[in-house]
Amino acid sequence: MASPADRIFHNGPILTMEEGMPRAEAVAVSGGRIAAAGTSAEVFALRGPATEVTDLAGRALLPGFVDGHGHLAKVADSLHSANLAGPPVGEVVDIPSLLDTLRAFIRGRRIPPGGWVRGRGYDPAFLAEGRHPTRDDLDRVSREHPIHLTHVSGHLVSANSLALALAGIGADSADPPGGIIRRADGTNEPNGVLEENAMAAFSTGVIPVPSSEDQLAALEEAQRIYASQGITTAQEGAMFPAEQALLQEAAAAGRLRIDVAGYAFWAQAGVMLSGAPAGAYQGRFRNAGLKLMLDGSPQGKTAWFTKPYHTTPEGQLPDYRGYPAMPDERANAVVEEAFANGWQVLSHCNGDAAADQFIAAVERAAAIHPSTDRRPVMVHAQTVREDQLDRMATLGILPSFFASHVYYWGDYHRDVVMGPERAARISPMRSARRRGLRFNIHNDSPVVPPDILRLVWSAAARRTRSGELLGPDQAVTVEEALRAVTLDAAFAHFEDREKGSLAPGKLADLVILSDDPTEVSLEDIQSIRVEATLKDGSLIYGDF
Repeated sequence: MASPADRIFHNGPILTMEEGMPRAEAVAVSGGRIAAAGTSAEVFALRGPATEVTDLAGRALLPGFVDGHGHLAKVADSLHSANLAGPPVGEVVDIPSLLDTLRAFIRGRRIPPGGWVRGRGYDPAFLAEGRHPTRDDLDRVSREHPIHLTHVSGHLVSANSLALALAGIGADSADPPGGIIRRADGTNEPNGVLEENAMAAFSTGVIPVPSSEDQLAALEEAQRIYASQGITTAQEGAMFPAEQALLQEAAAAGRLRIDVAGYAFWAQAGVMLSGAPAGAYQGRFRNAGLKLMLDGSPQGKTAWFTKPYHTTPEGQLPDYRGYPAMPDERANAVVEEAFANGWQVLSHCNGDAAADQFIAAVERAAAIHPSTDRRPVMVHAQTVREDQLDRMATLGILPSFFASHVYYWGDYHRDVVMGPERAARISPMRSARRRGLRFNIHNDSPVVPPDILRLVWSAAARRTRSGELLGPDQAVTVEEALRAVTLDAAFAHFEDREKGSLAPGKLADLVILSDDPTEVSLEDIQSIRVEATLKDGSLIYGDF
């Protein structure tokens, strides 16, 4: 006879994500794993004298959510920055309110002269002026504090004069390959805005880092935020050496409450993954593979398309299509190195030209290092074409769609970035589904908050901020969207045998929701509450 269960859940909708048995009447947990899922009679046969019984009272039980793509360490780091996002994430609506927010941040944090002021989340798409803050704007906040702001996409920054000087950026500074230093009109003087690889001027120790304890405390708060959204497995999807060290320190100290899969940024991957324990978790952290970056941001107008932008960005020619982050030869070499070393590779591709580059690199590397199951992931895959999806299906490239883009930037993409036809096909989930591609969906936090239920709603509703439908033929069902944040997201991490569904033997990573997302109206999904999150059967957020 099987050992008695530690806990049994019953009397509520239980969504297992298992095709053979999509719903169960009860679930038993023992030793941090699923002991049984099935009828009440089958599960209650495991009840013993010490078994705790949780009455769901109509609440829904699902597998814990898996972060398809995001940046846990960067979410933690963003907690040291001023929130410059617009509604519904923040309150900045124009340049004056952005500057006032920075002034209040300096006062509230009591930042002394010379101390760095960091902000994150500003978005010209939703600022009344429709432009980036410049060095002149930021100098009006302070000339005594270096100020460094990160665009909502993470692909551009804006800095004041002191910050630029400390980073060594001036009129004589050349644009780096794959990056642009924007200039003041009619001059060679930087206007404060840096694109893509030009941002590296600030990543070489120019900005002081918080103390180790402050970083660990911020990481714990970031995990609390994730757990409050039902997330039990997070990703650091572009991990730099300092972030790897932080996550390893937290893991060794027992300060990770959720699992974290780290993907080393391609430029440092050789050092970061060489000799590092790969695959298995070490105290809830594992080195999972390599992250490649092939283009930029559509809302930042640095994504690399095969056709010009719908509205030509200021200072560009009418045929501007964005630009690559690296030449084909480098992309081919990085993917080939990953295949040669057995590292899973994730590649950021927003524009379809970047998608072409990644598909070609995978095809080339697979011919040199044939294997049946590498699970390369195309991150964002915002504008992949039908012919590209065909090639991805053949090569086994998994899309990870930034489905919440439909809500946050759908109007902007339709009217400014891509035009109606291309914008209607962003995150073409239905097209991928028709080809049998196992895709997942993500929020790319901290680009947008790690709100999984809004993500599920966005994938199924395809509504923009203005309430307009955008490409409804690319919508998926709520059930398909839930699978994309559970079992199929776990599959993309090579973790589907341990996570993503409520099947005997899998980890008891669970989330309890106030309502069943498949039974409420589509618009009510965003009102569902995460009431409890359990990792390995232990409560990490909320209550029963």
